[in-house]
Amino acid sequence: MNVLFIYPHFPDTFWSFKYALSFIGKRSAFPPLGLLTVAAMLPEEWPKRLVDLNVQALTAKDFAWADIAFVGSMAVQRKSAREVIARCIAEGLKVVCGGPLFTAEPENFAEVDHLVLDEAELTLPAFLKDLQKGTPQKIYRAKGFCDLRHTPPPLMNLVNMKRYASMNIQFSRGCPHNCEFCNVTVLLGHRPRVKTPSQIIVELDNLYNAGWRGNIFFVDDNFIGNKRYLKTELLPALLDWRQGKKGCVFYTEVTINLADDPDLLALLVRAGFDTVFIGIESPDNASLDECKKTQNKNRDLLGNVKRIHQAGLQVMGGFIIGFDNDTTATFERQIDFIQTSGIVTAMVGMLQAPPGTRLFERLKAENRLTGRFSGDNVDGTTNIIPHMGKTRLLEGYRAIMGQIYSHHFYYRRVKTFLAEFKTPDIVVPLDIQRFLAFFRSGFWLGFWSKGRFQFWNLLLWTLVHKPKLVPLAVTLSIYGYHYRRICELYIL
Repeated sequence: MNVLFIYPHFPDTFWSFKYALSFIGKRSAFPPLGLLTVAAMLPEEWPKRLVDLNVQALTAKDFAWADIAFVGSMAVQRKSAREVIARCIAEGLKVVCGGPLFTAEPENFAEVDHLVLDEAELTLPAFLKDLQKGTPQKIYRAKGFCDLRHTPPPLMNLVNMKRYASMNIQFSRGCPHNCEFCNVTVLLGHRPRVKTPSQIIVELDNLYNAGWRGNIFFVDDNFIGNKRYLKTELLPALLDWRQGKKGCVFYTEVTINLADDPDLLALLVRAGFDTVFIGIESPDNASLDECKKTQNKNRDLLGNVKRIHQAGLQVMGGFIIGFDNDTTATFERQIDFIQTSGIVTAMVGMLQAPPGTRLFERLKAENRLTGRFSGDNVDGTTNIIPHMGKTRLLEGYRAIMGQIYSHHFYYRRVKTFLAEFKTPDIVVPLDIQRFLAFFRSGFWLGFWSKGRFQFWNLLLWTLVHKPKLVPLAVTLSIYGYHYRRICELYIL
């Protein structure tokens, strides 16, 4: 059976990095790890083909070749996913759908032939068994959560790595925390489940042996959910794996309590991590209490961020406005915190309520839901009715984004970060595209951009004070170009 895997198109978003990717000659940030993992669960003898619409077109030849199509999607890809499904149906191809979008909203996709939902490790075997018998059902759901120790390595040979800026890998699923707005625990549970170090090493070897020497994103929603196992098992294995190897810098998502563990901080850096995404959400304890972000409460958030920077990990931060406890003064506090912290990549979004979350159910009971959850944190929309009113919230949101991503404030924040950031020992090797990125940035950011003075000022300052961080200064400048384009597209 010829299986066609189709990954829908991502719209231009904060995390798509579309306007930054052109500087390094790439088409997409990451390959579709979920579909590649599902591909590894299918019978080995079935021919497989992946079409990632973010890097290539879906052609009539693909449909003529295929016997069945598998589509995986997140909420932010909803529009493209519907177009893909409609096209498959028009071509007479059976469609199997799974992933976060379909798991959260199965009732909205009645046209799909088969919905294999929740974790594929649990539901896909039953579907395949029925398919072989000729009696596949409409919907497959799971009870409980899978054991990741039995998850196979993704079939990375289905993608052309040269088209992507970064590779990705998954160590764990689930998060022990209970944030009201987060759907991670709804989809994946509270108990962190992990792969064995040997599984991770196999996946890393597959990437390295295929020639990959760039960034690798551990996609875990909370990489430090099981700190003991991380410190005693995985990170020592990563240290051993790195011996004699070049490149391959890691980054991931963690919670702010990482700052409480200096040993774990040091171990992460030694193991090859240089960046972590952290959900800061708000500098106000009342708002943190409201959304049950207890791990962020009653602590020196600014001091924590700076401690992580000084250890050698760049913090990318997530921020939310629109909590019931927020006031118009919250907007200025968010700006002040972002600027003072030196968090260059600050993803600020208006509060949204994903289906299935406690926030969704609470606001539904209060008749405060409106519209559909977009899945995009920074598109200037929300599906809730905020206490302060949507007009005031949107005005405050525009004020935040317009200021923190203005040339003056952005470049100043980059300098604040670089001044306190510990220079990493491990760097991504310089390839031809990254070499050309320096000249492309000099032309577009140093000549055409309105912020050209700030760009050259930053590079000169970095060359004098932190010369080893000049490549990072260029990278962050390119990121700033992308963020400003997204702001112009959706917000300002």
